Amino acid sequence: MLRKMYDWCIGAAGKPHATWALGTVSFAESSFFPIPPDTMLIPMALARPDKAYYYALVCTVTSVLGGILGYAIGAFLYDSVGLWLISLYGYGDKVEAFREAYAKWGSLIILIKGVTPIPYKIVTITSGFAGYNFFLFVLFSVITRGARFFLSAYLLQRYGPVAREHIEKRLGFWFTIFLVVLIAGIVVALYIM
Repeated sequence: MLRKMYDWCIGAAGKPHATWALGTVSFAESSFFPIPPDTMLIPMALARPDKAYYYALVCTVTSVLGGILGYAIGAFLYDSVGLWLISLYGYGDKVEAFREAYAKWGSLIILIKGVTPIPYKIVTITSGFAGYNFFLFVLFSVITRGARFFLSAYLLQRYGPVAREHIEKRLGFWFTIFLVVLIAGIVVALYIM
């Protein structure tokens, strides 16, 4: 199954709908969807290293737009949709502590959490809920999400052929590493936030 999904992403990289799918996943991940866009960005950039920066730009723009939706959920719909999404991810009892931290460390929280495997939707919804400065939220989101996706694009473009060969030989191993990092990020967010 993993091989089929990877092969689909590699095969779809050159098709017109691939960029739309990547943008949709990136947008949704910043506001409500649990799967990060890296699951598509990495195989697509490996298949088309010449478009790695373009894919990073798509991820950055759509992630920030999705973050604005997450901010709006937190600002205007927190009591209904926002609280439900936060609780769904197991953060319901941590929101007040996170809100207090925002008053003191909001900029640093956005900058750090935007590049980590901690779900970014938690940052976006809580930013809106905490009433964090919208302009700064967007600015820091562009910086942090752009840094994350463009660093990936740089590495994938530069080391793509070697990385692709290595990843394809040991796909299960690298997928397991990816899942461990993702789960570790969620655990850190649950117990350290």
